[in-house]
This record gives sequence, structure tokens and C-alpha cells, in this order.
Amino acid sequence: MKDHPQPSRRSFLAALPVVTAGLAAPTARAGQDAPPHWGMLIDTRRCIGCQACTISCAMENALPEGQFRTTVATYAVRTGNGAAAVSMVPRTCNHCDEPPCIPVCPVGATFKRADGMVLVDGERCVGCAYCVQACPYDARFINHETGKADKCTFCSHRVEAGLLPACVETCVGGARIFGDLNDPASEISRRIKAAAGRTSVLKPEAASKPNVFYIGLDRDLDGRVSGESALEMTWRPGHPTQHGA
Repeated sequence: MKDHPQPSRRSFLAALPVVTAGLAAPTARAGQDAPPHWGMLIDTRRCIGCQACTISCAMENALPEGQFRTTVATYAVRTGNGAAAVSMVPRTCNHCDEPPCIPVCPVGATFKRADGMVLVDGERCVGCAYCVQACPYDARFINHETGKADKCTFCSHRVEAGLLPACVETCVGGARIFGDLNDPASEISRRIKAAAGRTSVLKPEAASKPNVFYIGLDRDLDGRVSGESALEMTWRPGHPTQHGA
């Protein structure tokens, strides 16, 4: 009897993405034909400000040096007993249901997909920056290399392959949960339900209906989207810090 041939290392490694994709892909929802509606839940209690999300996003999306689609801002706050503390606020595009960036685009380059993702068509974008100014979350910028509007895409190319966004996959503390808000059985839906009354969004007064939710966000920071990022306090080539370069 002939021995069964052993799979080569190359064929084994080639199969790994298929397995990984299967683990991250959304499960089918019986009796529901609606497309997924992607969203993110950020548990600030788990964020340690390591900026792994910032770096992984920059590498995954080949961003120019010094430009980021997501980052973690840090704020000095006071606890209930008056003690000084630091609060982490991971920031990204909120993929709003009523995105103010869409109506101001003169060429229709910014659009919202049926699955809830707000994206930019680089072929149409003329780099006018109207959308950058309209975003209440300071989540857009003009890419220094392409001259086009740039922002978080929830790593749509990865999600379409059944993978998680790079920032979620690399989060050391598991602070970012990504999933289908239309699926009550998804982890993000279950987490939001379990935290009923304790979730919040940034700048609720903007009425943009964001799809990025927070747990543990200091109420004094609901309206804040600026602040010194830990990344800006870290030395890197060609970038002066507060201590000099």
C-alpha cells in the first residue's frame, strides 16, 4: 500500500488564510436577507495606549509617514475622588449613518455602501478637502502622496476577505470589537446589549449617527476629538518630539 503523500510546507501555509478567513467571517443569519451593517465597539477600559492599532493600520494601508487613519489620544482627567488619571480615547472614522462628509463632496467621491462603510473613490476625488473640513471627528486628511482624501475604511479589503480590520486584530488589550450590528448574535451586538446604558459616542450633538461606540468613555470627553497622542510623544526618525530629536 502506498503511503499518502505528505503536504508540503508551502501548500500548508497557502491554506492558512482560508482557515483564518473562516474564523473571522460573519455567520449566516437564518431568515434574514439584509446585508451586514458593520460597526465597532471600543472598550476604553481595556486600552493601554500602546498604539499597536495606529502602527498596524499605517502598515496595512501603506500610509505616508506621519499620517494615520486611527490613533489613540490621551487626556489628563480627574477621578471621582479627585485623583489625577489618564484617559485613552481611540479615534477613527465613525462610518456615520448620516455622514456630513458626503453632501459636501462636489464630485461624489465620498459615498456610503449598503453595509454601512463610508469610503472614498480615489478616481473621483479632486483633493478639495471639503470633506476633511466637514467631518466633526477630525477623522479625514489629504494624503500627502496621493493628494486625495484619506480615512479609515474599516479595512474593507480585509473584511471582504473574511478578516478583521488590522487595528482590531492587533489590539493588545482586546479593546476593539468589530462586527455586524444587524446580527443580534454577533459579538459586538451582544457586548452593546450587555452594556446597555453605559455606551456612548463622540460628539453626540453632531447628530451624525456614528457606528463607532464606546464603553468606559469619560463623560467629559464625549465632545472631544483632539488631544496629544502618545505616538506624538514617541521619538521616530525625522519627527521632533517635545524633548527634541
